[in-house]
Amino acid sequence: MVSRDAGQVGAYVVAPPRLAFGPALAAGRHALEQVEFAVAELAEEYRRGVAGQDRAGLLEVLTGAEAIRHRFEQIQQGAQRELHAFVTAEPAVVRGDEHAAEEHAARRGVRYQVVIEQAALDGPSTTAELSAALGRTQRVRVVERVPCKLVVADRSTALMPLLGPDSGPTGAELTSVVVRAPGIVEALLALFETVWNSARPVLLSASGEVEAEPQTEDPDETDLLLLSLMLTGLTDRAVAARLGLVLRTVQRRLQRLMEVAGVSTRMQLGRHAFERGWVRR
Repeated sequence: MVSRDAGQVGAYVVAPPRLAFGPALAAGRHALEQVEFAVAELAEEYRRGVAGQDRAGLLEVLTGAEAIRHRFEQIQQGAQRELHAFVTAEPAVVRGDEHAAEEHAARRGVRYQVVIEQAALDGPSTTAELSAALGRTQRVRVVERVPCKLVVADRSTALMPLLGPDSGPTGAELTSVVVRAPGIVEALLALFETVWNSARPVLLSASGEVEAEPQTEDPDETDLLLLSLMLTGLTDRAVAARLGLVLRTVQRRLQRLMEVAGVSTRMQLGRHAFERGWVRR
């Protein structure tokens, strides 16, 4: 960007940024286009190669810890928007740069939702990892037990085990499957949502320790009446008038109910109320 001024000793000339960096940007853009073209060709070759095995690559079986670890890292690195995961208390066999991949993905803006087993909170290494994850504003909840290990990226690609250390013939290698079939991925996400809605948030305490939020009591009778009136479409002010409450009290109760339900909108609260049976009560 800076060069000596030929017409004046000791003077310098600053070039416009677009002019200085334009050629390098054009060259980089061209190189990236060539790489994208090559990847598209490889993807088509791959699709043709596996089409006879699993109908256009909708399912891919992985055998061995190294192959599973490698694909797990690729899925995280390739995520663009969001990633859902179940984490079990079993000792991890997938090790490597996955935590670095998490950090890079979080910096790119990938949103994480993770449900972890209660027993997994006891390990010191897990506590450190969770502290780092919560520090990156990842959303983590805890349940007594998750159905299986699972990771789903961008609602399009899932990785889950087929055979674990204690299943299959003695000495059988770890086996997992990558799922790209939309119907199966959708079903796995529905399972995740069900478990997520029943889980408790994991928080960082004032001392920096990881702890699960204690179970919260179900709504009381006033809360149930408030929910019923809200679901009929009444405004907060009308609900307050019907119940003889101050407007701010109604809004505070609704906010607490959303926190109990673990949701961020009133529409989600209404759905949660029906699923939990609050409205029927």
